Amino acid sequence: MAKGPETTHPADPEARAMAYHLLAAARHAALAYTDPETGFPGIGRIGLALSPDREPLTLVSDLARHSAGLSLHPDCAFMVGDPGPKGDPLAHPRLMVSARAAFVERGSEVHAALRQGWLARHPKARLYIDFADFRFVRLVPVSALLNAGFGRAFRLAAEDLRAGAA
Repeated sequence: MAKGPETTHPADPEARAMAYHLLAAARHAALAYTDPETGFPGIGRIGLALSPDREPLTLVSDLARHSAGLSLHPDCAFMVGDPGPKGDPLAHPRLMVSARAAFVERGSEVHAALRQGWLARHPKARLYIDFADFRFVRLVPVSALLNAGFGRAFRLAAEDLRAGAA
């Protein structure tokens, strides 16, 4: 199959900053995972926050299909960036991150620190965060694609996402 022209640019400081801002501002994301029963791609909405080390994090119930999917197939992807109130939704910035899911052990010191930060970001989670079926999952970035608007797409490495915070 013939390869088309490259349409993405290498990450620059502005793209890194925009990508980090989209990630840090996100309270939810669309998560793509492998369905554990069918093997086909699945998609779901998840809560999202950054951990103290600026790594994407979610809280999932073991009852959710995406939780089982991430347990069996940790490679996943998620997208953040909401369309603005006006204009074409496809003209607004969005960030697609390829990641690897890593479940955090309940009861660990790490879990306690993540719990505190999660509740600061998602206070309504206090209703269910301590249920036995809820676990934190780190979404460890592998790479990302920033669509910053028409004709402005950037490929980012995992390090670029953290570097954008500087």
